[in-house]
Amino acid sequence: MDLGLKNKVALVAAASRGLGRAVAEELAAEGATLVICSRNAETINTTANEITKATGAEVLALTADVSQADDVVHLVQSGIERFGRIDILVTNSGGPLAGPFERFNQEDWEAATRLLLFSAVELARNVLPGMKQRRWGRILNITSIAVKQPVENLILSNSLRAAVTGFARTLANEVAPFGITVNNIMPGYTRTERIEELSRMMAEKEGISPAEFVARWEKEVPMRRLGEPHEFAALAAFLVSERASYITGTSIPVDGGWIRALM
Repeated sequence: MDLGLKNKVALVAAASRGLGRAVAEELAAEGATLVICSRNAETINTTANEITKATGAEVLALTADVSQADDVVHLVQSGIERFGRIDILVTNSGGPLAGPFERFNQEDWEAATRLLLFSAVELARNVLPGMKQRRWGRILNITSIAVKQPVENLILSNSLRAAVTGFARTLANEVAPFGITVNNIMPGYTRTERIEELSRMMAEKEGISPAEFVARWEKEVPMRRLGEPHEFAALAAFLVSERASYITGTSIPVDGGWIRALM
């Protein structure tokens, strides 16, 4: 299937590892030109070189903290200066701290809000004028299964990824007349560095091994395994493609059946 991504310019945030990197690799394989970022210059440059070597794609790698508005402006403007436009935006960031409500103070909530909600808002704010002018665009927010079914011990993520969903669903209706789609993709338990970090932290708290904790997650998933980043990236590529031109305002899980809700 030709997804129509050849020569499209895609900005993928937090793409040095995990799901962001998997999405960037998939889009590059489909012929897209990339703008990718990370807070670590060495890591994001290495990622860019590896993607170019594997796919031949042109990749602009930039250092940016998407929780900072000035960094977002610089990121988007640099991409536009280099390639002339941003056709596709994939919002993404690292996860906030894990823990119960009592652990977090106002500063923790503010930092998590900047990381998860404001980053998506500011990235969209900066790419939308060009998308509206060209009457074509794709915005895809990487959220979480926690939006549909809260995950224990992740109150910051559960709360703020739900806020991103409300923002995206409202924005989708506002920009639909311009040929722009806005969707959310909800990863379940996927074999990434973030999951490894969470499993180590939670296993230590309970006095068990990380492998035992991961096995517990696997038992919750009907497919009895964790997802792989490339499985997630396949749907992401479709949702930002020409083929998905009539899909907007949705939140779609990639979770092996973990969410038990009917809708």
